[in-house]
Amino acid sequence: MLTGNEIREKFIEFFMQKQHKHFESASLIPDDPTLLLTVAGMVPFKPYFLGQKEAPYPRVTTYQKCIRTNDLENVGRTARHHTFFEMLGNFSFGDYFKEEAIAWSWEFVTEVLKLDKDKLWVTVFTTDDEAERIWIEKCNFPKERIVRMGESENWWSAGPTGSCGPCSEIHVDLGVQYGGDENSKIGDEGTDNRFIEIWNLVFTEWNRMEDGSLEPLPKKNIDTGAGLERIAAVVQGKPNNFETDLLFPILEEAARITGSQYGKNPETNFSLKVITDHARAVTFLVNDGVIPSNEGRGYILRRILRRAVRHGRLLGYKELFMYKMVDKVVERFEVAYPDLKKNLENIRKIVKIEEEKFSNTLDQGIQLVNQEIDNLLVNGKNKLDGEVSFKLYDTYGFPYELTEEIAEERGVTVLREEFEAKMEEQKEKARSAREVVMEKGQDSFIEDFYDKHGVTKFTGYEKTEDEATLLSSREAKDGKYLLIFDKTPFYAESGGQVGDQGRIYSDNFSAKVLDVQKQKDIFIHTVEIEKGSAEENKTYKLEVNLLRRLDTAKNHTATHLLHKALREVVGTHVQQAGSLVDPDKLRFDFSHYEAVTAEQLAKIENIVNEKIREGIDVVVSHHSIEEAKNLGAMMLFGDKYGEVVRVVDVPGFSTELCGGTHIDNIAKIGLFKIVSEG
Repeated sequence: MLTGNEIREKFIEFFMQKQHKHFESASLIPDDPTLLLTVAGMVPFKPYFLGQKEAPYPRVTTYQKCIRTNDLENVGRTARHHTFFEMLGNFSFGDYFKEEAIAWSWEFVTEVLKLDKDKLWVTVFTTDDEAERIWIEKCNFPKERIVRMGESENWWSAGPTGSCGPCSEIHVDLGVQYGGDENSKIGDEGTDNRFIEIWNLVFTEWNRMEDGSLEPLPKKNIDTGAGLERIAAVVQGKPNNFETDLLFPILEEAARITGSQYGKNPETNFSLKVITDHARAVTFLVNDGVIPSNEGRGYILRRILRRAVRHGRLLGYKELFMYKMVDKVVERFEVAYPDLKKNLENIRKIVKIEEEKFSNTLDQGIQLVNQEIDNLLVNGKNKLDGEVSFKLYDTYGFPYELTEEIAEERGVTVLREEFEAKMEEQKEKARSAREVVMEKGQDSFIEDFYDKHGVTKFTGYEKTEDEATLLSSREAKDGKYLLIFDKTPFYAESGGQVGDQGRIYSDNFSAKVLDVQKQKDIFIHTVEIEKGSAEENKTYKLEVNLLRRLDTAKNHTATHLLHKALREVVGTHVQQAGSLVDPDKLRFDFSHYEAVTAEQLAKIENIVNEKIREGIDVVVSHHSIEEAKNLGAMMLFGDKYGEVVRVVDVPGFSTELCGGTHIDNIAKIGLFKIVSEG
């Protein structure tokens, strides 16, 4: 019987043999302003699906950690709902398509996992004759176990417009004991717990236009996802995910700490499953730099943690316990995620601080509920309206079931429908937060340009002036123009650093460069033309505003020094969560569980200034990703991809992967001053 670790390993090995490059799991904090958390395996690859960046490899495979909380109330109630889960995925960016994706999924499921072929079912989109044909002809799959389903089940889309396409899903039939009869098929009433989807193959091949019509995408993609927990349950013959080797040891630990027994009664089982699931989610969220707070992803973490703490109370356990659960989670997952072990003490500390806070809140909440009930009874009423129970839940994190329990003991009814209506409003917001938003489909202009000319050669590390041939000139709004050259010394905005400015000119042409952006490594210069007009295939002089570039470079190198000093003073759990580097200032975003004190800020500032006074030369070198790791280079997920990575080193102090521009000696930074912290 395969363990969870072995399934993960075999999946990656299988696709590496099919020439896929294995990428490590991205952070749960996505590099994507439209998403709070990484909700699906494809999230880290959105820029490649959209054609904004050229994928460094045409075939990629990953196991990706994900978080979803849109079905929070089902976690622990059902066999398969989780907040944290892992997606196994194989992706093709304009390379292979339906035939290979289907054949390989079938090969893995039947030959590697050795699942019983007779228990497998497949769904395809209503009109997808091609997918059905491939299943039948290439996999010898029986037509009678292929079910066609409509848009709600078997169609994926980025949004109302943009990339979309049909899906094909593999399901396992767990048998009539889980619903239906001998003749039941997928989609029949009462068979939700019987036919379990384990793998979804998405064939992204269309671009939906504003008028609703479909146009073929310039590049077709494959995006697949197989839930590790579900596969483990099927392979290990367990009726629910919580009894697999991925989760059961954590559940046993929850039972041991709280003095409970699994399998005794449904309510105890429910609470133990909630604690198990949430302990895993909390550990991974904190490890990736999420800190409990009242908004955004911090609020999601807080809510999950508090729900688990309350379930400890329901099991009759009033001591702090969630921070102790962290050890067991790390023990189970450190093989696949070695960084958990390094961060163990910090995770425990943050969870304990939050747990202590909530224990007080819990007691405060009980007091508030009793006050509300006292007010009702004084006025001769015995119904608590939904507004009150929802406010207790939403503002104070006080769980509805506890409000109901206390009210019941005092002979008061809680109006559940009103509470649920308020919850529905909240869930509607959560639902929209779960959608993977794709701002637009592939840009066919960029795709065509790329196929014709390839990427822009960036010469800006070596020089700030160059001569280049204009390949494309397009008018933009406000009378500006977008110019693309075969090469450029202008840095395009990325990694928090703003784009360069400067000028482009020839004998009869002159333009001011206002900004530079890049899409798929094609550098697009936004310019204001002062004289003449830009002619394609002509040569122009490109000149970067040197003073502005140097000021920006000073701030970028200073960002690296600040990052290192922060880790020295505040702790190695500090991770960069965003930054802005421009000529006037730098801003550095990071995760921490309390405000940085004035003393710490002074210390950080002093470390950076003392370092600057040492006048160390900055060394830039290029390495394979493995060599960079061995050098101890700090790396953010998005930077990890190329075959060769750029390492910026301040010897003896800071080593980071970075594509930005830097000064050659840190003495040139001059004075480093922290002017504000928030």
